[in-house]
Amino acid sequence: MRIAFGGFHIESSTYNPVLSRTEDFTVHRGDALLEAPAFRFLKDYDATFLPTLHARAVPGGPIARETYEGFKREFLERLAAHGEIDGLYLALHGAAFVEGLEDAEGDFIAAARAAVGPDCPITASYDLHGNLSERIIDNLDCYSTYRTAPHIDVEETMRRSVALLLRTLEGGEKPSLLWCPIPVVLPGEKTSTEDEPARSLYARLPKLDAIPGIWDASLMVGYVWADEPRATAAVVMTGTDREAMTREALTLARAYWDAREEFAFGSRTGSVEDCVDWAMASQTHPVVLADSGDNPTAGGVGDRADVLATLIEKGAKGVILAGITDRPATEAAYAAGVGAKIEVSIGATLDSAGSKPVQVEAEVAFLLEVEDPVLREAVLQVGGISVVVHSKRRPYHNIHDFVRLGFNPMDARIVVVKSGYLSPELAPIANPSIMALSPGVVDQYVERLPRLRKAVPTYPFDKDFSYEPRVLWSARSRAI
Repeated sequence: MRIAFGGFHIESSTYNPVLSRTEDFTVHRGDALLEAPAFRFLKDYDATFLPTLHARAVPGGPIARETYEGFKREFLERLAAHGEIDGLYLALHGAAFVEGLEDAEGDFIAAARAAVGPDCPITASYDLHGNLSERIIDNLDCYSTYRTAPHIDVEETMRRSVALLLRTLEGGEKPSLLWCPIPVVLPGEKTSTEDEPARSLYARLPKLDAIPGIWDASLMVGYVWADEPRATAAVVMTGTDREAMTREALTLARAYWDAREEFAFGSRTGSVEDCVDWAMASQTHPVVLADSGDNPTAGGVGDRADVLATLIEKGAKGVILAGITDRPATEAAYAAGVGAKIEVSIGATLDSAGSKPVQVEAEVAFLLEVEDPVLREAVLQVGGISVVVHSKRRPYHNIHDFVRLGFNPMDARIVVVKSGYLSPELAPIANPSIMALSPGVVDQYVERLPRLRKAVPTYPFDKDFSYEPRVLWSARSRAI
């Protein structure tokens, strides 16, 4: 069997004014894609996998139109170069937004379908924070999505998606694809699968997979910071027993809807000022304080200095703040050298209209040795606060992110990260964890964000409406 694969992966906040461009993506193409860590598992299957292109970026703003069109064009060219194929696997996130183009994945999948024709089965893997549309569903045959948030089942989900395709090709049965939208779209921080009610809802999925005729059951949270009609929760099922699929999809959709008011933040939350006060008063450490409104892994800009300003104002000590995207401050640190004292502005270099910088006198404490200036990271000591500034947008969610800068986060009193729910590596060391409901383009108070394209009544933007779940079959399913 000859199976082509590729795709693109980004989460795009439509409220983020900073476009995601080609240089923001890590791109694997051709044979290099076969060796990319995320796709090495394909070697475990008895099939010939034909690489095209896969582009991945840290979540951010909408993709520049020319960047997206370039990726799509190259993907289609590489796909065509493989000639006749038996199947296509698309590894996607599901929450991309392209400058001037709504429903980016719908456009990409439709182009892929046009390229391979009606007889070639297509499977896709998604992040549970992706958004769906009729165009997406109509052009797919199989579908599977993550079942954990934080995401610890990425490879497992990709394997499920590939297994669905192989089952289709080897068994000769054409599966049906069902979609059941749920008019609820909440922040990931309220829908972590480590907390109720999401934990119990997602625990149902493996049991549904075991029902004869249901090949895969998926439950989408959706991506709330995309102001577009397709942003909603949903149930998706792949299988051959339409009666069983319908019954279980309606039951699961109803359960999600009925639980909508039970979703809540999994950690203590408050304003930036409240959270800094709590962290400073804590008798245990390290307190891990998440700056949620500027979280780059949710699509935040990553350059806000609100928390830094509050820490300085309150005289906090023993703090590691990682980090703030600020290329000018980073370059100033490298120009001055370790040990130098500099006066520098920190923050608001990417979105100057959205926030204010902080003027400080700092000592350059550490400079990361890198060959590419774009990857530079510096530690600036501002009183009792170690501030990490960096040239390129990125998160600091793994212990290694700190160790490589000379830190042991366990030794700090307070660790500040731009995050929502904590990563699997930071959560265990938090003592305790708190989340600041800080301002930014991924504001957790989603109801106060502009709403121009979410036309359909959707909770929590709307509350006084009723909902009766109904299933929608893909166009390819209706043709079977």
